[in-house]
Amino acid sequence: MSSTVLRTVGLGILALVIALFPGGIWTALLLTNLRVSPSVPWAVVVMGIFLWALWRYLGGWGPPRASSEMRHRLLRATAVPARVFGWAVVAGLLSVIALAGFWIVLLQLVKVPLHSLPDFSKYPLLTVVAVIVMACVVSSVPEEAAFRGYFQSFLEQRLPAAGAIILSSLVLAPGHCATQGFVWPVVVFYFLVDSMLGTMAYLTKSVLPSAVVHFIGLLIFFTSVWPQDGARPFVCGAGMGQWFWIHLGQLVICGLLALLSFRRLTRVTRALRDVG
Repeated sequence: MSSTVLRTVGLGILALVIALFPGGIWTALLLTNLRVSPSVPWAVVVMGIFLWALWRYLGGWGPPRASSEMRHRLLRATAVPARVFGWAVVAGLLSVIALAGFWIVLLQLVKVPLHSLPDFSKYPLLTVVAVIVMACVVSSVPEEAAFRGYFQSFLEQRLPAAGAIILSSLVLAPGHCATQGFVWPVVVFYFLVDSMLGTMAYLTKSVLPSAVVHFIGLLIFFTSVWPQDGARPFVCGAGMGQWFWIHLGQLVICGLLALLSFRRLTRVTRALRDVG
């Protein structure tokens, strides 16, 4: 194995650890919090401090100083012009809406493991809101830092953009499947999600727009999509009802608008680079 391949494998493993390890800490904190003092969401504060320290460290803060510059460069949490940020978010949110339609249609065509969401009805509203928001942060920020930042930025220096995005998405696939199920619809869905976020990070040269879109997307799925999955009719038994066609239209229309927005984002970033 060449040194480049070894470094790629090592960085891919590191990215998986960075993306998944915070989720384990959050689960342990949350279970303890809900068991001991459910009316006071202290686990959210503790997890927020941990994520802030992790983000700072990945961005170059702390020892060893010899790797500080490299960590800062790999994270690429750089500010982007307002026009670039705006078009990135528009393209990303349109993609999220299209992918929500894709997930709902897919769920009615193929047997997919359902998300097991906790019953929050017995907890105070403050705790529920805080926990859902933190769950979205925990599932989005470390992943963006690890894969759209560290791993993909490393790959972009050695591969064409499409190759870097695809490889990064494939390496992340086992992390999704470990919690969502090793079935092809889950693999396809998350590959599309990760490729969309990876494209955004590549075009903007920053993980900030993709982190925002990732967070909002998870918030939409946690509150509006996944809780309804168990009640969706299976086409083989119920046929293609009105809502099936509505969600299929959602996929097609928002998907096309997302592609146009990404095209516009590409032109904006290219124009700004030419001016610079």
